[in-house]
Amino acid sequence: MENSLTKISLKITGMTCASCSSKVERVLRRVNGVTEVAVNLATETASITYDSTLITPQSIREKIEQVGYSVKEDKESISLLIKGMTCAACSSRIERGLGKTDGVYSASVNLATEKAVVEYNPRALYPDDIIERIKTFGYEAMLEDDTLPAVDNDQVRQAQAALRMWVSWAFTLPIILWMLPSMFAGHNMDAMWPSKEIYNLGMLVLGAPVLFWAGLPTYKSAYKAIKVLSPNMDALIALGTVAAYLSGLAAFFIHIENYAGVAAMIMAFHLTGRYLEAKAKGRASQAIKRLLQLEAKTATILINGQEKEVPLAQVRVGDIYVVRPGQKTPTDGKVIKGESSVDESMATGESLPVYKTIGDELIGATVNQEGILYAEATRVGKDTFLAQVIKLVEDAQGTKVPIQEFADKVTSVFVPIVVGIAVFTLAIWLIWPHQLGVVLEMAKPYIPWVNPHLSPLTLALVATVAVLVIACPCAMGLATPTALMVGSGIGAENGILIKRGDAIQTLQYVKTIVFDKTGTITKGKPAVTDLYPQRVTEERLLVVAASVEANSEHPLGKAITKAAETRGLALLASERFISLTGRGVKAEVEGQVALVGSRNLLLEHGIDPSQLESKVVELESEGKTCMLIAWGHELLGAIAVADTLKDDSLQAIKELKKMGLSPVMITGDNRRTAEAIGRAVGIERILAEVLPEGKVQAIKALQSEGQTVAMVGDGINDAPALTQADVGIAIGTGTDIAIEASDVTLVRGNLGAVVSAIKLSRATFRKIRQNLFWAFIYNLVAIPLAILGLLHPVIAEAAMAASSLTVVTNANLLRKVRIKPDYEKV
Repeated sequence: MENSLTKISLKITGMTCASCSSKVERVLRRVNGVTEVAVNLATETASITYDSTLITPQSIREKIEQVGYSVKEDKESISLLIKGMTCAACSSRIERGLGKTDGVYSASVNLATEKAVVEYNPRALYPDDIIERIKTFGYEAMLEDDTLPAVDNDQVRQAQAALRMWVSWAFTLPIILWMLPSMFAGHNMDAMWPSKEIYNLGMLVLGAPVLFWAGLPTYKSAYKAIKVLSPNMDALIALGTVAAYLSGLAAFFIHIENYAGVAAMIMAFHLTGRYLEAKAKGRASQAIKRLLQLEAKTATILINGQEKEVPLAQVRVGDIYVVRPGQKTPTDGKVIKGESSVDESMATGESLPVYKTIGDELIGATVNQEGILYAEATRVGKDTFLAQVIKLVEDAQGTKVPIQEFADKVTSVFVPIVVGIAVFTLAIWLIWPHQLGVVLEMAKPYIPWVNPHLSPLTLALVATVAVLVIACPCAMGLATPTALMVGSGIGAENGILIKRGDAIQTLQYVKTIVFDKTGTITKGKPAVTDLYPQRVTEERLLVVAASVEANSEHPLGKAITKAAETRGLALLASERFISLTGRGVKAEVEGQVALVGSRNLLLEHGIDPSQLESKVVELESEGKTCMLIAWGHELLGAIAVADTLKDDSLQAIKELKKMGLSPVMITGDNRRTAEAIGRAVGIERILAEVLPEGKVQAIKALQSEGQTVAMVGDGINDAPALTQADVGIAIGTGTDIAIEASDVTLVRGNLGAVVSAIKLSRATFRKIRQNLFWAFIYNLVAIPLAILGLLHPVIAEAAMAASSLTVVTNANLLRKVRIKPDYEKV
C-alpha cells in the first residue's frame, strides 16, 4: 500500500472563502483512494496524498470540478540532453518510463538529436527528479545549456567513435587474414598452426581487446538496459558477440567451431557503423551549427561618443553600435544614422543585398556591404532573430510527425521479439538440424559462406548469432528524425521556419491554400490614386478624410493620412473616433460628424451615395478600394486607394497551380475590387467582404468540403484563421501575433517562399517514407534469412550497420533537392 501512495499539488481557482476550501477538503476526503488532503485558501493550492492503484490524478481533478471549482494545470517544459541512447528501443524506453511518472504530462525523446523535451507539473516534480528518473532507466541526462554549442558534442562523439573503430580493426584485420579463406573457400587454415589449441587461443587473445576495450561502451549499455528489463540493440550485439566469443572457449572442450574471431569482426563492423552513423548524424545537424557560427563575436559600441570593441554578451538593448563595410551586424537593431546595402541571405535566403537607411531594421549576423551604419540595439541574447531561428529549428527537430508513431510502437517491442526469435532459432536448429541442413545444401552453390557440414551445435550458434546481430531497430528510429533535422535546417537556410515537425507532414497533403489579400498577395502599402470631390475642393475632401483617419491604424487610413501630409495639408482636430469593423470609421470634425467608409456606412447615417455609384463601380473594377466621405450629412466625394501586387505573386500562384494546389483569396474588400485583384494574379475562387471574425468560418467551410487547408496571412486579424487552418503560414514581415499563431513562418515576404515551403515539405516527407520503407523491408527480409542460417554473422552485422547508415545518408540527400520556385534563377 505504502509504495502506491503518491502526493500531488493542484492549483484550484474559484475559492473565495474558508467555506470553499473546507468544501473541497470534505469532497476529496470522501473519495475512495484519497488518504490525506490539505487545502490552502491563501495560495489556492491543494496537497493530496492518494493511492495510485485506486484513483488517478484526472479523477481527482474531475471531483473538484464537479463541486464548482477549476483546477489549473501547472505546466512547465524542460529540454534535456540524453547520453547512452544507442537505438530506437532506448528512446522508446525513456518515453514510456517518463510517461508513467506521476507529474509528467508528456515526454518526447529524439534519438537523432539525443534530446528529450518533457512537460511536467512543477508542483509535483523538480527537473532533478526527472533526471534521476531517467538514470533509473540506465541513461545519463542533463539540462540543456543554451550557451554550449552542439558542435563540440558532435566532434567529441565522432573522435571517440573513430578511436574505438580503428583499435577494433587493428586487432580484427589479422583475424580476417586466416578466417576469410575458410569462410569463403572452405580451406582448413588450422593446418597452419602447430595445434588447434594454439589457433583457438590466438582467436581469443586477438578478439579480447576488440570486445572488451573497443566494445566496452556497447556492453555497458547492454548491461544497463538488461538490468532494467528493457533490452536495446546493444543487448542484441552483446548477446551475439558473447555467445560467439564463448564458442572459442568451448572449442577447447567440445566439438564446436571457434567463432571468437567472428565475434571480433561483428564488433568491428558494429563500431564502424557507429562511427559512420555519428558522422552522418553530424552532417544532418549542420544547419544549427552553421547558424551558431554566423553570430558575430564582438561589437563596436559608442560610449560617451567614443568607439569601443566589446564582447557580444556585453551589448545591451539601447546601446548604439557601429557596423563598417564587410562587418557583421552584432545584434538586431534599428538604423539611426547612415545608409548601406546589407546582405541578408543568411536570414531570408534573399540573394540580393537589401538597402538600409534611417528607421530600417537590421538583423543580427547579416553583413554590411557598403556604407557605415549606426544602429540602436533593439534585441540581444536569446531574443534576437538568429537566436529565435535556432530555437525554432531545434524545436522542429525535436517534434515527431504522426507517421513516426507506428515506427515507435514497433521499436518499443522490437528487441524482446528479436530475442524470442533468437531463442526459437536456437531451438529449431538443435531439434531439426538435418531437416534445416537441406536448405543449406541447396544454397551452398550460390552462397560461399554456407557450410552444411558443420556440427549441429555450430550451425545453431551461427543462425542464432546472425539473428541477434542482423535485427536493427536503429534504422526505424532514425528514419524520421534525421529527415526532419535536415529538412528543418534547409528551411532555416532559405527563410522557412518550421515551428512544428508535424506541419511538414500536413503541408504535403494540402490541396487548398487560402491567401489573405493585403500584405500577402499585395505589398500592404496602399496609396491614394484618385480623388473625386463633390462641390468641394480636392484639398477639403482630403483634409476631412485624413483628419478622421489620423486616429486609425488601418493601412487604407494611413494611405489617406500620408497623402495629406505629402500635399502639406494641415489636419483638423477630431473627437469621438470610432472604428466600425467592415464598414469604415467615424469621428467629429469641426463639430460635425464625419464618415469615411463604405456605401452601407453612409446609408446607415441617412446619406444617399447613389450619385457616385457609377464612379465607385468603375474604380473597384480596376482593383481599387473606394471610400466615400461625408461630413455634416453631406456627401463630400470619394477617395480611391490601391495596393500594388508583390513582384512574384502572379508567378507564385501559377506555380502553385502546377503543383496541384487550388488557391483561394480571402479579403474584407468588396467583391468587385477583390475579383479584380484575383484576375490579376490568376485566382478564380474569391471570398470577398469577409469580416475578420468570418475568416475562421470560411476556413471551416473549406475544411468541411474534405480539403486539407493551408492559410497564408500576415495581420493580427489573420491569427485565428491561421490557427484554424490545418497549416498556418505567416509572412515574416507581418505582425508578431500572426507569426505566433502560425505553424510555418516565412522570413521573406514574397509568395515564392510559400512554393519553397511546400516543395520542402514534399521532399522531406518523401525521404521519411523512403527511410521507413527500407528500414522495415530490411528487417522483414534479413531476419528470415538469418533464421535459415543463410547469413554469416559477420555479413549480418555489416548489413545491420549499413541499414542505419543508408537511412541517415538518404536523409542527407535532401540537400540535393531544389526547393526554389522554378521561375527563380538557379
